[in-house]
Amino acid sequence: MSTTLSTLGAMKGYQYVRRRLRSLSLSTLLVLGWMLLLTLMIVVPQLLTQAPPDRMAPTERLQGPSMTHLLGTDEFGRSIVSRVIYGGRTSLLIALSAVLLAALLGVPLGTLAGYYGGWVDTLIMRSQDALLAFPAILFAILLIATFGPSPVNLVLTIAIVYIPRFARLQRGSVLMVKSRQYVEAAHACGVPARGILWRTILPNTLSPLIIQATLSIAVAILIEAGLSYMGLGIQPPDATWGVMLKTAQTYLRLAPHYVLAPGIFLFLTVLSMNLLGDWLRDRLDPRAR
Repeated sequence: MSTTLSTLGAMKGYQYVRRRLRSLSLSTLLVLGWMLLLTLMIVVPQLLTQAPPDRMAPTERLQGPSMTHLLGTDEFGRSIVSRVIYGGRTSLLIALSAVLLAALLGVPLGTLAGYYGGWVDTLIMRSQDALLAFPAILFAILLIATFGPSPVNLVLTIAIVYIPRFARLQRGSVLMVKSRQYVEAAHACGVPARGILWRTILPNTLSPLIIQATLSIAVAILIEAGLSYMGLGIQPPDATWGVMLKTAQTYLRLAPHYVLAPGIFLFLTVLSMNLLGDWLRDRLDPRAR
């Protein structure tokens, strides 16, 4: 009897997953497939390529795509597939770490500003407005030029750029949620402020934060690529998509495949992140339905 019930449960679960997959559009499936590829690049890049990204073969330099090297080789005979995968892993880890740090710092600031108001709100938000007064890329260049190029400095720089954006978004969400009846009921029941913030207000502000984080990752990848392209990010021989694009432009006519590989990966990743953010907005924001 138990075996029959477990079999029926498995069949129902399979049918549910099948129906959900059928309801997804082709573009959504492609985006989810690309997200799976990016996840593999971060977690287990060795499953996607066996060639070390720094292994040189001078006799195979600037070769075109082939069965041996699917995307060709660079000026030192290194596999472009391996460089793109491991370089993309570095770019993605920097972007994810920066956005996570920005959210961890910006969300509490926005929550305190929106909930308490008064001088707390003024002090926090005026400081965030001061950061927003600088153009993002110019501010990032200033910080990197001051503290020097390194992965840690890249993460901190991108995080500082995005802290005000998370703080302002969270402040607006808290101002909207704290006027709801269930928050007033919690006040009337004597729930302390800490409990209201963590158990009532914060869970109801997660949807816009998730959407903002997804879209921010896409821009953070572009900021990292731009800084690395200008020589202010990851330094050779380490690879990121920005570093590869900078080096590949020298060999644009001789080996066009060299610049196409990191460029296409960068384009598809940013596009997929933006599409994922739009998809999450449609699912999580009831006003968009």
